[in-house]
Amino acid sequence: MSPRQRRVLELVLDNLVWFMLLAVLAIFSALIPNYFQPGIFANIVEQSSVLGVMSIGLALVVISGHIDLSVESVAALSAMVIGILFASSGIGLGLTLTPGWLVVPVSLLLGLLVGGAIGALNGFLVVKVKMNAFIVTLASFIWVRGLVVAVSGGRSAQNLADEVRWLAIQRVLGIPITAYIAILCFIGFSFMMATTRFGRHLLLIGGNQAAAFRAGIKVDKVLIIAFVLAGSVAALAGWLLAIRTSGATANLGAGMLFNAFAAVVIGGVSLKGGVGSLPGVYAGVLLLSSINTAINLMGLPAHYTQVIHGLLVLAAVLLDTFKQTIRKRLA
Repeated sequence: MSPRQRRVLELVLDNLVWFMLLAVLAIFSALIPNYFQPGIFANIVEQSSVLGVMSIGLALVVISGHIDLSVESVAALSAMVIGILFASSGIGLGLTLTPGWLVVPVSLLLGLLVGGAIGALNGFLVVKVKMNAFIVTLASFIWVRGLVVAVSGGRSAQNLADEVRWLAIQRVLGIPITAYIAILCFIGFSFMMATTRFGRHLLLIGGNQAAAFRAGIKVDKVLIIAFVLAGSVAALAGWLLAIRTSGATANLGAGMLFNAFAAVVIGGVSLKGGVGSLPGVYAGVLLLSSINTAINLMGLPAHYTQVIHGLLVLAAVLLDTFKQTIRKRLA
């Protein structure tokens, strides 16, 4: 194989999910009436915002060689805290700040603190106490969701302050500001992973934790930061979800964990750790949203979505194995 062919093959392997996304969009546009139009594509980007942000935090932990099952519940708790404090109906206390725009940074900060605290607890138990990450975060998934139900009494908080809702209502080029926030998160975290010492160390730890430790990398510190970031980013997803729904319910975000895992795996992040990129994860999120939109336009039952997502995850795992085999031959 010539050097040029090798470079082309590596480019295809690194960006396979983007080629899949373009192929799916082209097929749907050709076969489904009314699919190929700006409004549909804007809706795909909008529907990807909350799931996309949640997938970022999950991807960081998976790249490090661990797992975090708590992100869905953390997002729900963040949304409920914000709803209780700043919503005016249901169980909302309707707190007001002067000037009114302060509710945006204050609510965001509170959500991030909630998520960061749970992430720090998960990281401490996994890294310092040496507990299994699957068990720790599964327990957090359960008790945090239980806390959401406990603090809400099973009721909802609705009608968030207009200053917060403005972010979901205001649109630029047909896309709400919340979607731009998600895109900026992907750009920022992708830059962090590609250019900072933390990003490089996270990949090295995921590839071989023992070797990273022998190389002088502060493994425990990096892993705890990864869990804190995962919790904080999940809380940001909950904040965006609360803005979109103008409040919170006890079952808010239920089922998003599987979709986040699907996006991460489809996006090329290896469950073995050490391999993956956040732009690929965003492509995975857009791919799932594109398929959901197509199913809705065709009027198919909702359970077809789960079937297709499950098959996509299986295909993504098989592709990951296939890509690793090719890379070994190229090495």
